[in-house]
Amino acid sequence: MDETPFKNQAQTLIRHLRDARQRELEVLSGLTPSQMAGQKLKEVEPPIWEMGHVGWFQEFWTSRRLDGAEPLDPAADGRYHSFNIPNAERWELAFPTYKETLAYINGVLERTITRLERADVTAEDLYFTRLAVNHEDMHGETMVHIRQTLGYTQPEIADTRTTPVPVQQDYEPFDARIPGGTYWLGAKKNNTGHPAPAFIFDNEKWAHPVEIAPFAISSTPVTQGEYLRFVEAGGYRDRSSWNDEGWEWRTQTGAVQPAFWERDGEAWIRRVFAGHAPLDPHLPMVHVNWYEANAFARWTGRRLPTEAEWELAASSTPAPDGRSFTAEKHPYPWGGEPPDESRANLDSAAQGLVDVRAFPAGDSPWGLRQMIGNVWEWTASTFEAYPGFVIDPYDTYSEPSFGQQKVLRGGCWVTRGRVIRNTFRNFYTPDRNNIYAGFRTAVSL
Repeated sequence: MDETPFKNQAQTLIRHLRDARQRELEVLSGLTPSQMAGQKLKEVEPPIWEMGHVGWFQEFWTSRRLDGAEPLDPAADGRYHSFNIPNAERWELAFPTYKETLAYINGVLERTITRLERADVTAEDLYFTRLAVNHEDMHGETMVHIRQTLGYTQPEIADTRTTPVPVQQDYEPFDARIPGGTYWLGAKKNNTGHPAPAFIFDNEKWAHPVEIAPFAISSTPVTQGEYLRFVEAGGYRDRSSWNDEGWEWRTQTGAVQPAFWERDGEAWIRRVFAGHAPLDPHLPMVHVNWYEANAFARWTGRRLPTEAEWELAASSTPAPDGRSFTAEKHPYPWGGEPPDESRANLDSAAQGLVDVRAFPAGDSPWGLRQMIGNVWEWTASTFEAYPGFVIDPYDTYSEPSFGQQKVLRGGCWVTRGRVIRNTFRNFYTPDRNNIYAGFRTAVSL
């Protein structure tokens, strides 16, 4: 058997491992010891815990699982095993210093890289290393929203855009009309029956037929300007716009405006990390939870799209007759090429949100813009297993959240481009409003 493809993939993974670690350390840069300890909130974890946890996870699934190696830190399981240590208890743990934690995670990284440099690297080695890279990429994003939530300064990222964001100034948002039909929801296997090369989580497996009725979906996410009208019209006090669970959340929290919004005289401003910025009518709405997104949609006489509708709109192509869609699915709205800085706001490259009229090169064949990047998008769907679900080795990732959380799609400006794709399913409880989540709306036809 020719082992060259495995060796080439191993070298790519080594680059990804180093890149993910560099980004993690950039995201944590500049924080004082007290900031690394954080502030006890149910929506976040201590940054020092996040830092050690990604190293522990990588070690747990690579050298410890595959080689039976002893842990570099015998106390690590008691500090960093997320499923066994509830969020509330993480604040009570005794953590090593930043310097000690850095030595631990760097030791794990070098052990992982040494494994991949062996001549006999296997498909199993590649699978679990990809799992570790995806995990660290996702926690790197988590660390950014922790900095936003706690009002820390914006992290300094080295690899950012060198060209202006492409904005189509004359773009007019519209409703894209999507015909109904049978759509294969979820990740597809390749022609040999094996998974495609990209890493796929168990909750994406496998593509299965669903019937979708005709619908229309907004070509861009809802903007801050649009959401402001809801706020100023008293939408947070209008019971008719909220479902029962949403109204209970609003009543208990006393929310009358979005998280991080503040009055500045007659105007509104929003907190962005440690600073403030005026609302921008062309930026997407962000930091709203599912209840708020759903209430806005109801207030406008519309609704949130289901995840099946969202994926259909993001991955399909209109059929020549204009009355249906083709069977082919694209991994990205624009086709099969991986994301780059001409198509999507990802990888922290733009250092924040961008205009919803930006990135015309990333449009789907239906004309939908920014379905990948800028803000995650809430869908109407509850996170559930697909038919025939088989749990992956990382057995605490998906299954514990089935039936309890809502699905988001598309990634945000912090999401790493190597993580996201049209079939990727993110999931959070419907009350979470500190993540980089927005939404677009839909209507049945």
